[in-house]
Amino acid sequence: MSYLIIVRHGESGWNVDGRFGGWVDVPLTEKGIKEALLCAAELEEIDLDLAFTSKLIRAQETLFLILSKQKKIGVFVHEEAGTGEDRTESGNEAGKDKNEKRYAYPPKTEKNLIPIHSNEALNERYYGILQGKKKDKMKEKYGEEQILHWCRSFDEGPPEGESLKDIYRRAVPYFEKEIFPTLQDGKNVIVCAHQNSLRALIKHIEGISNEDIRKIRLANARPVIYTYSGGRLVRKNAEMDPAVKRNL
Repeated sequence: MSYLIIVRHGESGWNVDGRFGGWVDVPLTEKGIKEALLCAAELEEIDLDLAFTSKLIRAQETLFLILSKQKKIGVFVHEEAGTGEDRTESGNEAGKDKNEKRYAYPPKTEKNLIPIHSNEALNERYYGILQGKKKDKMKEKYGEEQILHWCRSFDEGPPEGESLKDIYRRAVPYFEKEIFPTLQDGKNVIVCAHQNSLRALIKHIEGISNEDIRKIRLANARPVIYTYSGGRLVRKNAEMDPAVKRNL
């Protein structure tokens, strides 16, 4: 059996300001840091092997705070770091081997590290005309029902922005190619990302309908825990019925 842990980032500065954060890099607040540390304590007994996150700082900060309670050290894997082929060491032409990567783990310490993979596929929704705007102001301009529809529905997003369907199309293939196989290999995995990229993954994992996904919301820094066994991912810490309204 292996674990899949899904966690939305802790409270960010724009959560407090009531702005649509989207692709803007906004750090955690003091409350967000405390939320992440509480999550870290809750997950301390699960020995994590791999981590995945977005390219945005609020998710990465949350992840590092969660990993602070692990017995291993998190280290980013930079897929495009280069081969080091022009580097020489001690007069030798070390680095000419194109299989060498600058991010490669030292063999003696690899077992003490948690590789962290970051990818744009896990980024938050791009909010288009709403990006960076105050939510209250946008509700006044477009109406609360319209804003809710753009933010909750599967097929339609804000003008010039992404729908949840668009996010699904980038996040789910990444999950299937990069994350799911590690669970099949028996690894315990954490994915620290955002409200909408994680809603897309949950929709895929649980087979939630386009209509019922409107009801799914994730609280800041609260883990959604799945176990993987016998070819199935099963939620451990909440009801499985997608028709039930709930905050995950």
